[in-house]
Amino acid sequence: MAHAASLSSMDFEVFGKVQGVFFRKHTRQEAMRLGLVGWVRNTERHTVEGRAQGPPDRTEQLKVWLNTKGSPKSRITRAEFSSERTVEKAEYSDFRVVK
Repeated sequence: MAHAASLSSMDFEVFGKVQGVFFRKHTRQEAMRLGLVGWVRNTERHTVEGRAQGPPDRTEQLKVWLNTKGSPKSRITRAEFSSERTVEKAEYSDFRVVK
């Protein structure tokens, strides 16, 4: 993936009941299923935030998942996406849950 001509990078923050419901674990699983790299963590604002990088069509699929699905017990009220840009190579080697 690091050799792809054009990769998409996006930051995200998900609001609602997203802590204490394995949201980070499920986000990591979905990102890895899509072949994305980056990270996800809980915030002190009781949201979940992260960054995902990979092929543009795959980051778009993660956007939909973050907006509509999430973990089985989560209740998403909204997801915000920012710092969307094209990168020449991925800044990460895998997708991690960070503390």
